[in-house]
Amino acid sequence: MAHDIVFFLAPDVETAASTRLRGPGEDFESVTCHFIEPDSAIAEWDMYFEAPSAEAPPLEQLYAWRPWPEWVTAPLNDGVEVFALPKRLTRALGKASPAELEELAGRWITRLRSEDGDDMTDDDLLAVLQGVARLAASAANTGGGLYSWSF
Repeated sequence: MAHDIVFFLAPDVETAASTRLRGPGEDFESVTCHFIEPDSAIAEWDMYFEAPSAEAPPLEQLYAWRPWPEWVTAPLNDGVEVFALPKRLTRALGKASPAELEELAGRWITRLRSEDGDDMTDDDLLAVLQGVARLAASAANTGGGLYSWSF
């Protein structure tokens, strides 16, 4: 499980890749959260917008989801990961209504609570989703991309 996760905007993949060693920092518009798996979160969000439902998908279905987030840089043994969010997810998040974000957050929280119990993140996951949705809307307007950096 990643300790620190930063969802951020970057103008292109090369710029996003340049964040690998030190993280996005203050140079990028971002949303931070803790103690989640960014790749499974991204897949779950994408799955939700393709087939909306308040029910969390079974883990087998989630892990079989395609496309799974793509690495921007090859993973190494240091635990740092940089993923690109799928373009269709970025578009969907940018257009999501408050009701859709609330339903998705409820589903995401239910899944995390069932997996992590008391070790679940203390972050306000609805606020995280709302922040990522704002980033996604900005990415759509600027032509940039939405990425996650984690350690």
